[in-house]
Amino acid sequence: MTYLVLARKYRPQVFGEMSGQEHVVRTISNALKTGQLAHAFLFTGPRGVGKTTTARLVAKALNCEKGPTAEPCGVCVPCVEIAEGRAVDVVEIDAASNNGVDNVRDIVEAVKYRPARDRYKIFVVDEVHMLSQGAFNALLKTLEEPPEHVKFVLATTDPQKIPVTVLSRCLQFNLKQLPPALIEERLASILAAEQIAGDRPALALIARAAQGSMRDGLSLLDQAIAYGSGEVREPAVREMLGAVDTEHVYRIVDALAAGDGPALLAEADAIAARSIAFASALDELASLFHRIATAQVVPGAGEAMADGARVAAYATRLPPEAVQLGYQICVQGRADLALAPDEATGFTMTLLRLLAFEPGDIARPAAGGASPPVAAAVRPRQGPAASAAPAARATVEGAAAPRTAAATAAPRRAEPPAAAHVAAPAAAAYMAAPADHYAAAAAATRGPSAAAAPSGPPAAARVVAAPEAPAAAPEAASPLPADPADWPAYVAGLKLSGIVGQLAAQTELVRCTGRELVLRLPEAQRHLTDKAYADKLRAALDDATGVKLRLTFELASGAEASLAAQARRERAEQKAKTEAQFRDEPFVREVVARFDAKIKPDSIKRVS
Repeated sequence: MTYLVLARKYRPQVFGEMSGQEHVVRTISNALKTGQLAHAFLFTGPRGVGKTTTARLVAKALNCEKGPTAEPCGVCVPCVEIAEGRAVDVVEIDAASNNGVDNVRDIVEAVKYRPARDRYKIFVVDEVHMLSQGAFNALLKTLEEPPEHVKFVLATTDPQKIPVTVLSRCLQFNLKQLPPALIEERLASILAAEQIAGDRPALALIARAAQGSMRDGLSLLDQAIAYGSGEVREPAVREMLGAVDTEHVYRIVDALAAGDGPALLAEADAIAARSIAFASALDELASLFHRIATAQVVPGAGEAMADGARVAAYATRLPPEAVQLGYQICVQGRADLALAPDEATGFTMTLLRLLAFEPGDIARPAAGGASPPVAAAVRPRQGPAASAAPAARATVEGAAAPRTAAATAAPRRAEPPAAAHVAAPAAAAYMAAPADHYAAAAAATRGPSAAAAPSGPPAAARVVAAPEAPAAAPEAASPLPADPADWPAYVAGLKLSGIVGQLAAQTELVRCTGRELVLRLPEAQRHLTDKAYADKLRAALDDATGVKLRLTFELASGAEASLAAQARRERAEQKAKTEAQFRDEPFVREVVARFDAKIKPDSIKRVS
């Protein structure tokens, strides 16, 4: 007998077998019970969540000999034929390969004829978004006012591509992605029905890999059964999926807690030797940090976890701030894998970042009062390697809004790297050094963050990067202007163009000390501080000065000493002068006086 894959063998045959789509089942069941049936249904949602299955169940419910009913019998001729896909009055159309006007005309023509045997003639159109615009137009009238004996059931993974004129004619249901726990339960019930040996950790791995799709989960289960020679066991499933053994992840966290660099690199080599997907390894590491953070924040939450004892031990051993920072570094490292020279390098670099940086001290709320402003810092991890040279530290200070903070990190070396820095709340904080991005996001989880407000114009936040007692070094001569009043002329002389030119023109000089250049930028121009633009401006200044500069931006309500502000004032002055000259013209004065005319200032243009 030909083998039938699990995804087809265990396709739900009644509404009660649908998993995770109770909102759809309830609405359709109530409509069937009350007889309030729409003439067109549209099922949307990601792949493998039951759109086509639901469409067939609706066809069964409508054409069952006992129906219309929310509980089709499944044994009558219409139910059996619909389940097998050979019902004469249920027409299934794949719009991906039948998307032209002629195909829709065939449907429109068939609508005229009554069902050959069943109660309704039902048209199931799968991937309906693939229809051409002309095909949609040809279907509109029939879809809006079909004969009483016709029902349309449409399904799509991309409803955004369906014209609103079609959407408005359908009763729309959005099927959701399924949670891993629900997929795991379904897989377990299928293994029991098939009398196949398996363990829950293996099914949990498959459920997570399915990414919300029941069909993908069943397909992976089929593959796991074949790979494990008729059994579904965790080691075999991990090997099949390229998933990392949790023991590797535990040893990585142990090495991080102990500050053991050699052990950390040894684990990275072991993962590479087993050909484990590095993305999967970072996912598992981030997942472990998530479980630790949950156990720290919600007492007792770890008891329900499979590795609750180990998670509880880590929750006691690791500071909450370090766990938050570790999670953020793992997530960002996962996203950066595609940008690394190779995945092994990207993975190892992420582990080194986890080892190199730790959260700084955080001021706690005063007893019996509101939370005071705090100063947050992410500093290099202090250890034997760090004691040989002073480290650069980046701190965030300023009047940040509630629930915002910004933090930065700096590599362990005496001289800060040439980089562009943006002062902003955590959501928009930017530092060119790679670890700073993670530090900023980690600090954002800590609550309000601020320090004593510095003197000078108010700013949303200010990033100040300063070496911790660096060795004395001669400052390179710099042609940068010392007087902020000279900055607009200096920027004009650089002759920058495009977005970089706009960024430079919007800034005003705060100070220039040695290699450090601090510029103020209006809050409204925050978008210009994108890393690509900031790096290009820094490179242009490096070329002009011959010095590798450390560039910092302060965000403020305005920058009145900038080249752009100067240009705006000059334009305003010129406009006022032109308007005054126009009003002083004898002819203009006569027209205004005689006809009570009004002058539109914006219409005045200088012609010479």
